[in-house]
Amino acid sequence: MTIKNITAAITKTEQSFATLPLRLIAGLVFSAHGAQKLFAWFGGYGLEGTGQWMESIGLAPGYLMALMAGGAEFFGGLLLIVGLLVRPASFVLAITMVVAIFTVHVDNGLFMSNNGYEFGLSLLAITLALFIQGAGKLSLDGKIYHKLNQ
Repeated sequence: MTIKNITAAITKTEQSFATLPLRLIAGLVFSAHGAQKLFAWFGGYGLEGTGQWMESIGLAPGYLMALMAGGAEFFGGLLLIVGLLVRPASFVLAITMVVAIFTVHVDNGLFMSNNGYEFGLSLLAITLALFIQGAGKLSLDGKIYHKLNQ
């Protein structure tokens, strides 16, 4: 496979507006959560505090885990918003949600009121839908794919 073929496979997308609200809202949520972990914005604890917490629940080394989760959420969320590399970003975000669900939330049941996994499960569903369908209209992926296949 050539680089052009690989790029076309990654950026191919359904030409629909259906994914636009998914990308924008999930991208905003993921970016905000990542900013909490990385930069201590929006009431977060930053890398140091998040790393200590992750270490305390068995995700070691905590600082590296906080950097990976925060980076995936912050930069993955930004990629969703602009619609660039949506399939790879969604895949990484889906893995991040699976880890969050099974390491933090699953023992608390479904509901958020008990710190359950319903929110993580909702974000997992969104990322899987974006992984399957691609970025859709009004995305950089769509523009790249169109340019490659003119």
